Amino acid sequence: MSASRLALKLACWDYDRTRPLIDGRVTPAGVDLAIEVLRPRQMFPRMLEHREFDASELSLASLAGLAGRGHSPFIGVPVMLSRFFRHSCIYVRADAGINEPRDLIGKRVGSTQFAATAVVFMKGMLKDEYGVDQSDMEWFIGGLDKPTETPLIPLATPPGVRLRFLGAGETLENMMAEDRLDALLSIYIPPSFLAGSPRIRRLFPDYRDVEKNYYRRTGIFPIMHTLAMRRDVHDAHPWAAKSLFDAFLTARKLALDELYDTDALRVGLPWLLDHVEELWSVFGRDWWPYGIEANRPTLEALGRYVFEQGLSPRVLAPEDMFAPGLG
Repeated sequence: MSASRLALKLACWDYDRTRPLIDGRVTPAGVDLAIEVLRPRQMFPRMLEHREFDASELSLASLAGLAGRGHSPFIGVPVMLSRFFRHSCIYVRADAGINEPRDLIGKRVGSTQFAATAVVFMKGMLKDEYGVDQSDMEWFIGGLDKPTETPLIPLATPPGVRLRFLGAGETLENMMAEDRLDALLSIYIPPSFLAGSPRIRRLFPDYRDVEKNYYRRTGIFPIMHTLAMRRDVHDAHPWAAKSLFDAFLTARKLALDELYDTDALRVGLPWLLDHVEELWSVFGRDWWPYGIEANRPTLEALGRYVFEQGLSPRVLAPEDMFAPGLG
């Protein structure tokens, strides 16, 4: 390690778009990275509760909620590490009489995290697209098939929302099996669905077509996780944010360019080339963009959702969440 280089400890998951940084093919200018590879559910509490890393992958809704409250200990770097359209993650009990989104009104809905980014985007989409507000449903928060999970950021129940946390021994899967829940907004695939149970199905069985249409109309490609720096580290070394941003851009380009290769398929998907060409037809050549401007519709939607859902006292602009001058 050179004495003239800044040593930073970074946590992220092992994505194709982070692997060139993990294996050393890409290095940020002026920075020596010590990378700890962790699943998001492992790193988020360590960053949010203990500030263990100089920079880390972080839930976008957590970053926004803290920024909205003021004096956030983090500042974002607009590297969009995880993205996921979430229409496929809304499950309903087959006999609950839910055939379209508006049938969720008045129903009992479970989720593992009321304020998780995935759930924030699902609730925001249901309200914007179908007029179903979070206050129109009765919420049950707990573990999917394990003990109750607690919020990563302390959660005050928003006004007008009926919400309770499951007691000891209760799980969302059991409640669905016992007809005490009508629907799930689930980050993880429910075990009963994986097992092929006829009692649970997706609200949007044709979710791929629905999601493509949603993106074409709104420009929203939901961002789950972004990169965040500890604010004290950024304040002491503001140039490091640009160095990290540029390095992550280079790593992403390496990863995505490798997907379109007729010499040998990089990923075990037989029609990978066709999939890439379909992505081009929907998103254009830059289908996984970094930076603020290319992601403005998505970031503005999230900044509004956290306010509407009671997770921030104000609507956030992208510039409220991210370091300046990064695309």
